[in-house]
Amino acid sequence: MNATDRTPADLLTSALAVDPGRPLVTFYDDATGERVELSVATFANWVAKTANLLQGDLSAGPGDRVALLLPAHWQTAVWLLACSAVGAVADVAGDPAAADVVVSGPDSLDAARACTGERVALALRPLGGRFPQTPPGFADYAVEVPGQGDRFAPFASVDPREPALVVAGREFSAAEVVERALSEAGGLGLTGPGARLLSGLPYDTWEGLSAGLFAPMAAGGSVVLCRNLDRADDEALAKRIDSERVTSVRR
Repeated sequence: MNATDRTPADLLTSALAVDPGRPLVTFYDDATGERVELSVATFANWVAKTANLLQGDLSAGPGDRVALLLPAHWQTAVWLLACSAVGAVADVAGDPAAADVVVSGPDSLDAARACTGERVALALRPLGGRFPQTPPGFADYAVEVPGQGDRFAPFASVDPREPALVVAGREFSAAEVVERALSEAGGLGLTGPGARLLSGLPYDTWEGLSAGLFAPMAAGGSVVLCRNLDRADDEALAKRIDSERVTSVRR
């Protein structure tokens, strides 16, 4: 983290400048057996494409509310950073009826239809696969995002003092997200570059978002994000911790 980093998107920019090839997010789904590893550069490319989709095709800008009806998943992490890049408010598990844009996984499509604005659906299939048939009333993220630009520039500057994140009923500015993530990093065992945290926490609380994304980024470390970790037995978890060179665990 640099002294000038005031938003989560700034943290990603700094990480890209230091070591674009290192792992940033490694994702496991113990219900499907999926494993995906994204380097800083690959993750940043997904964020840029998603921010371009959000700003260009979905007409979102600073202050607009984006309801994220998504589980702890690498694509959710991408959307959180894309919202930060645009200046939109990422409302985790927020009310779709109060949102300008809703981004939904396959299990929350009915609830997401309450949004009168733009709607995006994520299949959350391995390798970022698309829906066999696009849900009516939604844009399929896996169809729309590949053609977006690999570089992103916001139409309007992002004020780090403005609201950036809502989770479990609490609102944070972009600067608060960064400051709190950095202050919590040491307590999570993230003692500096190379630290690697395995998190099985859901993304519906600040604690889950901090351990599962923001604190590792603020510390210059990385995260092994695990969905459905309760399906992994102790032996499998121990092997994962060893093979992924995990330095701390939150579950």
